[in-house]
Amino acid sequence: MGSSRREFLRWLAAGGTGMALGGLLPGTAAAEAGTIVVLAHVTLIDGTGSAPRRDVSVVLVGDRIAWVGSGRVPETTGARVIDGRGKYLIPGLWDMHSHGVDLEDIVPPLHLAHGVTGVREMWGYAENRATKGKIERGELLGPRVVLASGIVDGPVTLLAPPLLQVSTEAEARAAVRAEKAAGAELVKIYSYLGPDVVRAVADEARAQGLRFSGHWPYKLSHLEVSDLGQHSLEHFFGVSIHCSSRRDEILARLRTTPYDPEAPRDFFNLARRLEFESATTYDRGVARAYFERLRCNGTWHSPTLTINRVVTQPAETHQRDPRLKYVPADVRESWAKGIERFAPKTPEDIALQERYYQETLRLVGVAHEAGVGLIGGTDCLNPYTFPGSGLHEELAFLVEAGLSPVRALKTVTGDAAKFLGREGTSGTVAVGKEADLVLLDADPAADIRNVAKIDTVITRGRILGKAERRRMLDAVEAAANRPATNARIRSLARRGCCC
Repeated sequence: MGSSRREFLRWLAAGGTGMALGGLLPGTAAAEAGTIVVLAHVTLIDGTGSAPRRDVSVVLVGDRIAWVGSGRVPETTGARVIDGRGKYLIPGLWDMHSHGVDLEDIVPPLHLAHGVTGVREMWGYAENRATKGKIERGELLGPRVVLASGIVDGPVTLLAPPLLQVSTEAEARAAVRAEKAAGAELVKIYSYLGPDVVRAVADEARAQGLRFSGHWPYKLSHLEVSDLGQHSLEHFFGVSIHCSSRRDEILARLRTTPYDPEAPRDFFNLARRLEFESATTYDRGVARAYFERLRCNGTWHSPTLTINRVVTQPAETHQRDPRLKYVPADVRESWAKGIERFAPKTPEDIALQERYYQETLRLVGVAHEAGVGLIGGTDCLNPYTFPGSGLHEELAFLVEAGLSPVRALKTVTGDAAKFLGREGTSGTVAVGKEADLVLLDADPAADIRNVAKIDTVITRGRILGKAERRRMLDAVEAAANRPATNARIRSLARRGCCC
């Protein structure tokens, strides 16, 4: 290392320009082993929700942010300097409801090429645990992965294996303990769990130091599972019911209608129909009390508007999407079959589901205004929900729901990190944070769609410029055209359900 670099590192350690690093950098030896990168004169949108700051420079040492400020950057001979004039720097994005990271030659590179440097993988099983290990050991280039447990559901279920089906409180507790031992970072619950079993999951998760998230378990209300500590409710299922003047009547009907093991989808179809109908019976007072209870309990919503939009549109809407070239043929075929289960077909169904979707958008805005935490996720690898680029769609939908572009970005950066308990290391552009960043060619605060105009992605301090990202996408396209794909992902896509 040259003397100027050693001097710069000493200057940083001493707290250059008053911004002391303390114990946040990985240490002198680790910093010396890494490169120094200067992102010079960018407009910074830092993930906190603050207004953009112009003419800011950011210095990276290895895989950490070492300095953020305006004015003259210290001399660092040999540093790589990226001219950020006319460009916009944001934190790396988090897809907070993702699937299929174990499809290693498709999903991880698609995420990174589109600026998604972290994912919450919402279905834990052996293959994606192995993929996470490869990423963390540096054997595979991919996003950071927060891994859920296997999905925990009742003896009647809509899902196929791998699945944790439990009937009793003892089985539920044993499943939580086993998943903790296997490396799960949260417990994922599903729709058909009985009330006593949900309570056992909640209690055992707490005892094991885990949070639990997932679907709305139909036999309990959102308020009950929020009181039990459910950390996030996925897909916005049931929100229109819980904001309806008919709430108590509808919930009573769901509680007293049994699941049919011979026709398990019948109950799901009933719940969806009641959701569609409840979109016309919104009650402001009921909604206010509902969102306030969730806010006080710290229960977040993960609306996954991307998949919700897909399933409320006619199937043919999606069949010419140019991104399909990045999806293996067998998955494309299964998507086409799976969407038939959900997509509206008659003019009446199309109108009904469009009304429901528009009410969902409105209620996302109401939740935001009420102070309920929102995290952005796509449910990618469900039909026509694409890894990476799907999160750009999610951001656009959040803006359509009433969030400002800067606030929408916060849901997948600073808020995502806060939700995950990673706010000390991730989610915002600040000294000591992980060097996961995206440099854009246009201003996302002016138009959220500009988040797709990527110049450079930085993941763990590694620079992915336009040429390297183009090579990554070409490699994904080639992989998608190979005959063999991951059987686990084929199974997920074939079912075509929101997981």
